[in-house]
Amino acid sequence: MSAVAAALPASHSGAPKILRIALLNPNTSAAATELMLTSARRALPADARIAGHTAPAGQPFITTPAALEAAAHQMLPFALAVAQDGCDALIVSGFGDPGLQAIGQRVSIPVTGLAEASIAEAALGGRRFSIVTVTPELHDSLMQAAQTHGQAGQLASIRFTSGAVDDALDTPEKLEEALYQACQQALVQDGAEVIVIGGGPLAHAAAAISRRLGVPVIDPVAAAVRLACRRCKDSASVAP
Repeated sequence: MSAVAAALPASHSGAPKILRIALLNPNTSAAATELMLTSARRALPADARIAGHTAPAGQPFITTPAALEAAAHQMLPFALAVAQDGCDALIVSGFGDPGLQAIGQRVSIPVTGLAEASIAEAALGGRRFSIVTVTPELHDSLMQAAQTHGQAGQLASIRFTSGAVDDALDTPEKLEEALYQACQQALVQDGAEVIVIGGGPLAHAAAAISRRLGVPVIDPVAAAVRLACRRCKDSASVAP
């Protein structure tokens, strides 16, 4: 390789461009960030890399409308700081998509939310879908997301795990079983054809539940990675 080629950026030297995606966890739990990165990497194409960023303030797990609203306000400066360090796309990795619209208005790179991506994916082909999660106090925000990103009549139900949230989150095995039971109810009682797991820190259970039920169960973090990568490539194809 010539010295000139070696000095040029990858996009000019003939080497493929590596997409840099930043995953923004609106919760303060670093452990949840790592769980979501595990989900993200399963969907990551070979020409992309992802880095996780944990919110510096807020709640370890968003369970109430007040916490979701607070996260939405905190996400804008958090996202702008991460974007300033350099990346090609942002993922707001909370199922309420806190701050998604405000961030999108302030940055020039694609910004993708978990609810936005996973509900749109579930609704493909007119399928009826259910959202299954652990936070009953967030019912109204989940309903709003379903109406925004799905089509009228496609939402079969919103189902919640039984018992206390902390009990469901106690171990990965307990979480999977609690979500599995709620998913089964959505299929049998509500007529869902596909399930959306409604939470970033819950997403890692999707694949195992899908195998047990024999139906599509969408990991929202993986769905967001797929959509973010498509948006990056679409924007690159129309760039001057």
